[in-house]
Amino acid sequence: MMIPRLVFFTKGVGKHKDKLQSFELALRKAGIEKCNLVRVSSIFPPNCKIVTKEQGVTMLKAGQVIFCVMSENSTNEPNRMISASVGMAVPAEHEHYGYLSEHHAFGETEEKSGDYAEDLAATMLASTLGIEFDPAKNYDERKETYRMSGKIVKTRNITQAARGDKNGLWTTVVTAAVFIL
Repeated sequence: MMIPRLVFFTKGVGKHKDKLQSFELALRKAGIEKCNLVRVSSIFPPNCKIVTKEQGVTMLKAGQVIFCVMSENSTNEPNRMISASVGMAVPAEHEHYGYLSEHHAFGETEEKSGDYAEDLAATMLASTLGIEFDPAKNYDERKETYRMSGKIVKTRNITQAARGDKNGLWTTVVTAAVFIL
């Protein structure tokens, strides 16, 4: 079975006249440019341990196929605000799976984009665990409900925001939860 045992979170931004090269530079800043990336959906594996980016990157080999939940966004419009975010929600019971979410946006601050991604992951996990909540309430109120249930112990996000290059170069932002088997 291919169930990841470790995960690390990373982000980066790149600027270049070519869109693909700006993506490559963002991956470089994130430390995952030397790997073949396979995007997967949103499940945080049971018993998966979170390690630092520095620890995770040292475990990667050039050409390695790695699985990740990734969000990316690009623009060549001067000063346009872009963001990419990955949110996470982990259950109290480590044997149960959690959720990761991807979100990318135009015109959102890093904080707003990150909160939205975190909210997505927490809401998916809460509905899976049978936690009753009011979807009309704002995230801070729902977060308190989730925590008080005792069923969700950790939520977080990693977000990269940037303004489009003032001279019209492609600007790309990436965030990722990178799995290590």
